[in-house]
Amino acid sequence: MTASEQRFVVVTTTHESEEQARALASAVVGERLAACAQVYPVRSVYWWDGAVQDAGEWRIDLKTRAELVDRLGAFVAGRHSYETPELIAVPVAGGSPGYLAWVAEETSDAAGATGPAD
Repeated sequence: MTASEQRFVVVTTTHESEEQARALASAVVGERLAACAQVYPVRSVYWWDGAVQDAGEWRIDLKTRAELVDRLGAFVAGRHSYETPELIAVPVAGGSPGYLAWVAEETSDAAGATGPAD
């Protein structure tokens, strides 16, 4: 399967500290569940425990193949301090062929039971 035939996603999660976010991003990329992770500060306003919450968080955007979302989600959930960590996968409608081929290549070692990327 070529990069243009695969489905790609950007998976987003957040963490309460930069240190935790960077550690999680490194672990995910190290496991080859994502080719790239971007970590940056955000301000989150959300409903939790019966009230509006307002907190600084660190967002992590992970570039990966759609077939890895379930494994990536389990990996994140097992290492996250939040009771209900955010995990949202947004499909990539298009992108540079070279970049998408790179994402496919860099996550191919995570194929495991799902088979190789190409």
